[in-house]
Amino acid sequence: MGRSELVVPSFLPRIFHSSPLSSKPSEVKKEPKTKAIFKSAGLTPAKFFALRESPAVAGEMATAACTPPMKPTSNGVFQGENPLDYALPLAILQICLVVVLTRVLAFLLRPLRQPRVIAEVIGGILLGPSALGRSKAFLNAVFPKHSLTVLDTLANIGLLFFLFLVGLELDINSLRRTGKRALAIAIAGISLPFVVGIGTSVVLRNTIAKDVREAPFLVFMGVALSITALPVLARILAELKLLTTDIGRMVMSAAAVNDVAAWILLALAIALSGSGSPLVSLWVLLSGGGFVFFAALFLRPMLAWMARHSPEGEPVKEVYICATLSTVLAAGFVTDTIGIHALFGAFVVGIVVPKEGPFARVLIEKVEDLISGLFLPLYFVSSGLKTNVTTISGGISCALLALVIFNACLGKIGGTIIASLTMKVHFREAVTLGFLLNTKGLVELIVLNVGKDRKVLNDETFAIMVLMALFTTFITTPIVMGIYKPARQAAPYKHRKIERGDTDSRCFN
Repeated sequence: MGRSELVVPSFLPRIFHSSPLSSKPSEVKKEPKTKAIFKSAGLTPAKFFALRESPAVAGEMATAACTPPMKPTSNGVFQGENPLDYALPLAILQICLVVVLTRVLAFLLRPLRQPRVIAEVIGGILLGPSALGRSKAFLNAVFPKHSLTVLDTLANIGLLFFLFLVGLELDINSLRRTGKRALAIAIAGISLPFVVGIGTSVVLRNTIAKDVREAPFLVFMGVALSITALPVLARILAELKLLTTDIGRMVMSAAAVNDVAAWILLALAIALSGSGSPLVSLWVLLSGGGFVFFAALFLRPMLAWMARHSPEGEPVKEVYICATLSTVLAAGFVTDTIGIHALFGAFVVGIVVPKEGPFARVLIEKVEDLISGLFLPLYFVSSGLKTNVTTISGGISCALLALVIFNACLGKIGGTIIASLTMKVHFREAVTLGFLLNTKGLVELIVLNVGKDRKVLNDETFAIMVLMALFTTFITTPIVMGIYKPARQAAPYKHRKIERGDTDSRCFN
């Protein structure tokens, strides 16, 4: 291979610009830190300097050195500047494009009574390399690489507060009152698909995912196939007028237990993916557990004090709202520092906020519309930019896609039906429970994106799992409408009521 044909590793610009090297190979020995960089990069000093003279490397060095960070605002087109070369106008264009596209798709899917998350996932895929992103001109103009850091940051801020809202909607005290039926269904709906997911991961590792580490990949696949999207499920139940029926209460209780278990398993998967050392993973898990205890022992009393000083009929003080939202950000910082994920901190804070009184309701009203309308849709386009369905090509890839979809349905629906029949639930209701609990959605995308960012899922596996989540969520509403007729619905709980009447909230989408 000629010198100009050398492939340039992505880490070389970092070595060139961050290492205090001289131009002579013999001087490398004087710098122990540089030797460590060479060792981590798999280079010898001689190979390093040979690559340094390569025109290809020189070009990448020039790109890495000469690409300036984006300035926030432009001086305008009358000054001869392109607004899309600046961070703020480009971010505004991206947000507007995502919001308009997802709203149009949601309108088109409304006759099928699909939750909005379906439109948002499809919109993200359409904007990515699977469709519009195949045009380099479009991708470089609207979603250039140097803008993705800003886009991902905004998306993750939206996701952070969305997980806070999910925690606010989840009442841990109600889980203690979960009946035996719902608990048995939840356990079966987690364990069997988790085992099936591990089996599926073995097949994937032997075919398209040979380069991933085994332990975190097994756990990620198990979580991905066993998780239930509680917010999406609640929206579907509200759309079908099943939220206050016997089956609705049962499936929501089972899904809540499933949700908590899935987040714990995801924390385990993230800890395993962080390092090859079991000791490091153990420290991450112990630190995460310590944070949960800290939140229960210190944050909950503080938030309870704010809730007590926010009586019904009086406005909640702005300082309480600001302090709570700042606590969410601080908790996200702590859990990200631990090595789990910033989302866990926000989720835990949402859980420990007292649900009695107007405090939690006002928090939701303050945060929900902004997050759901502007920030959260960016997460779908961020996922869509990582999803390239064209990687699923050939007979083997298509067969693996069919296998993953089949196993996802088999494990979740089969486990739920078996547990339901064991608990004397009618067969029709058991099948309905199975399909409802097989709902994926945003929570599934969170799991998959974390796996992608941690290098646990490669591009093809990620695309297969995204399509699986889209398919299983899409089929839920029409199948439930077909097998569970209104005439056969159980009597609603007459003595219960939902505190919040806004069934079209973002947490239900």
